[in-house]
Amino acid sequence: MSSHQQKKQNVAQSSVFASLLLTILKIVVGLMTGSIGILSEAAHSAMDFGAAALTWFAVRISDKPADSKHHYGHTKIESVTALIETGLLFLTSAWVIYEAGSRLAYGGHEIEVTWYAIAVIIVSIVVDISRARALKKVAKETGSQALEADALHFSSDIVSSAVVLVGLVFVHFGLGWADAVSGIFVALLVGNAAWQLGRKTIDVLVDAAPEGISEQVEEIAATVPGVVAIEKMRIKPAGPFVFIDMTLTVSRTLPQEKVRAICAETERRIEESLPESDVTVNARPIVLDSETVTERIHVIGLNHNLHAHNISTSLSGERKQITFDVEVDSLLTIREAHDSVARLEKDLHREFNGDIDVCIHLDPLRHEERSAQPIAPENEAAVVNTIRRVSSEIPGIDNVHEIRILVTEHDKLCITLHCGFDDKTSLENVHSMTSRLEGLIYQALPETSRIIVHAEPLNAED
Repeated sequence: MSSHQQKKQNVAQSSVFASLLLTILKIVVGLMTGSIGILSEAAHSAMDFGAAALTWFAVRISDKPADSKHHYGHTKIESVTALIETGLLFLTSAWVIYEAGSRLAYGGHEIEVTWYAIAVIIVSIVVDISRARALKKVAKETGSQALEADALHFSSDIVSSAVVLVGLVFVHFGLGWADAVSGIFVALLVGNAAWQLGRKTIDVLVDAAPEGISEQVEEIAATVPGVVAIEKMRIKPAGPFVFIDMTLTVSRTLPQEKVRAICAETERRIEESLPESDVTVNARPIVLDSETVTERIHVIGLNHNLHAHNISTSLSGERKQITFDVEVDSLLTIREAHDSVARLEKDLHREFNGDIDVCIHLDPLRHEERSAQPIAPENEAAVVNTIRRVSSEIPGIDNVHEIRILVTEHDKLCITLHCGFDDKTSLENVHSMTSRLEGLIYQALPETSRIIVHAEPLNAED
């Protein structure tokens, strides 16, 4: 059991004993003196005893964790208990007002003001002050609505006991009606406390979002990079906790890992600002006006599990011509590959409202694992010298290094190498030169099946 749970149960249990003791004392003294004020206080304390017992039961149940039937935990049992207490307070107020009104209308009972009548009220005030402080402190620490309701009971008892005490003083000086008036005043105080408690409890039971929390969550989410807007948000209070479910809108061009990171960061920031919250964030991709043609094609391609690259757009009047390469599984037949790309073309025409011409080049995507081994030492030097020779024919390529050569089971060469370029060389020119280098190597070493050239700035760290 956590320290918070232990504090809640201990303070609730002590309140049960305190309210039971006060109830017994007030009933005995009220019957002995015939004071409606003291009897109203006894009824009030009796209700407090029942409420304190309910609170003790509620805090024990509410601390149970969520299970298969109670996905949000058991914290709302405290709100149900608080609502029952509200009903008990209203019943107490109605009975006291009725009894006091009858005494005012038809004449009251003979009231005996004794030292023990005064003493029991003073003891009641002292006990109520002690319990109200203890309950408020633990309620604030743990966010317990049931303990807060119990503290409200004891706080109202302090005022009502003081009013009864004043009423007894007036009765002592011959103003018998003061006892009934004090009883009515107590009932009105109790009724007001019940109204405040009931309104707050009903808000929790009908899942009303705590005041100001929606705006706070919106402000936090707006600070997370990548969040376009909040599409939907639901906030559900449950005891000291707040459950927050929200859906964000993000650009559809973002990769799934980035979208997940945006959701996780939003959850982290909200929970950091609202420690007693349980946050779940989802995202919905949307089309942004700022999307480029390339981004739109990438998105549509990924929706078909196809990777588009080398995208080029040309304008002929008001009509666009879009060309690009698509990697398609090399094991597919030409019919299967064509059909998959045809579906992509159909979606692209829909995306651009039919105002485009599309031409797609099919690249075979190879993903098989090949057996290979390093080239024999006696042959390696000749291949390396050939690579260095042909690379020297291309101005702009320098520092060819990290040359690695493997031989497949079909006696084909797989070559990887690094080469350097001036820092200011454009990537387009780098690509053109590396493509030319690959072509020269294929010509000089026709037994080569694959070449990978890694381009980097001169003097870069590998």
